[in-house]
Amino acid sequence: MLLNRAMTRRSALAAAAAGAVLVLGACGASGGTASDGGIDRLNIIVPADPGGGWDQTGRAIQSDLQENDLVGNASVQNIGGAGGTNGLAKLATEKNANTLMVMGYVMVGAVETNNAANRIEDTTPIARLTEEQLVVVVPAESEFQTIDDLLEAIREDGQGVSITGGSAGGADHILAGSMLKAADIDPGNLNYIPYSGGGESLAALLGNKVNAGISGVGEYAEQVKAGKLRALAVSGEEAAAQLPDVKPLSEQGVDVILTNWRGVVAPGSIDEAQAEALTQLVTDLHGTEAWTATLEENNWTDAFLTGEDFQQFLTEDIATVKTTLTDIGLL
Repeated sequence: MLLNRAMTRRSALAAAAAGAVLVLGACGASGGTASDGGIDRLNIIVPADPGGGWDQTGRAIQSDLQENDLVGNASVQNIGGAGGTNGLAKLATEKNANTLMVMGYVMVGAVETNNAANRIEDTTPIARLTEEQLVVVVPAESEFQTIDDLLEAIREDGQGVSITGGSAGGADHILAGSMLKAADIDPGNLNYIPYSGGGESLAALLGNKVNAGISGVGEYAEQVKAGKLRALAVSGEEAAAQLPDVKPLSEQGVDVILTNWRGVVAPGSIDEAQAEALTQLVTDLHGTEAWTATLEENNWTDAFLTGEDFQQFLTEDIATVKTTLTDIGLL
C-alpha cells in the first residue's frame, strides 16, 4: 500500500482502531495475536547494526511495549548497511503484517544517494516518534567564534575549510549544504569529510584534523560542556536542552531548521485494518509512562505524528531532501 494512499486510510483511525485490532486478531498467518485481540508477536526491523540510534530506538520500542503488556512478544531484527536501504528492501518482501521498521531522516537521504530500488513511498507510514537537533562545533582553540566566522571562511577559502560529520548524504551533510545555500555560498565550496559515526568525527575534531563538525547534540554536548569543543549553533527552532546557551541557526541569520527525526513504517502490502491496528499500538505506546521516561533518559524530543499529518510530513521531507542533495551535488 503506497505512501500516497495513506491519507485516505488514516482518516478513519479513531473510529476503526478498536475494530482493526480484532480484525488483525483473525490474521494468525501474518504474525499471530493474543487471545484478547491484541498483537501477540511483533517483528521490529532495525535497518542498522546494533548500537546506533536506530537500534536504540527499536529496542526501546521493544522493551516499553512488553513492559506495558501492549504485545505478547516483540523481537528485534538488525539488518545493517547502505544507510538503512538494506532494511528497506527486507521490509518490501516482509509477509508478516505485524511488522514495524525503524527509519528516519538518514534513510530519506540514503534512498536518493543510493538510487535504491525500494522507496519509503512504497511503505505504510505509521508514526514519527522522536527528533534530535544537530549542533555545529569547532575545536576549542579554533579562530571561529561564531557561525558567521565559519561561513565567511568557507566563502573566502572554499574547500580549504573542512567540515566533518556522519555518512555522505546524511543529516549532518545535508545541514552543512543547507547552511551554505542559506548564506548564498556555492555548494561546490563544501569540503565535507564523512565518518561512519560520531565517535570518529569527534576524534578528528579533538585532534584538530578538521575545522568544524556537525552531529547530533547528544554526540558532542559533553565535549562542549568540558570546554574541548565550542558550539556555534544548533539546528532546531529553539535552543537544545543539553546546550541551552547555544542559539539556533535561524536566530543567527542562517535560515535553516533541520532535525534528525525517527519513526516507524510497516510493509506496504498490509491492508487498512492492519495499518490502523499498528498505528493504535504505537499510539498506546506513546501514552505510557515508560515511553515518557525513555524520551527523557535518551534526551529525545517527542515528535509524535500519525495519520495524514505523518504522511504529509514524509512527502514534504522527501521533496526537500531531494532538492538539497541536488543543490550540494550529490544527485
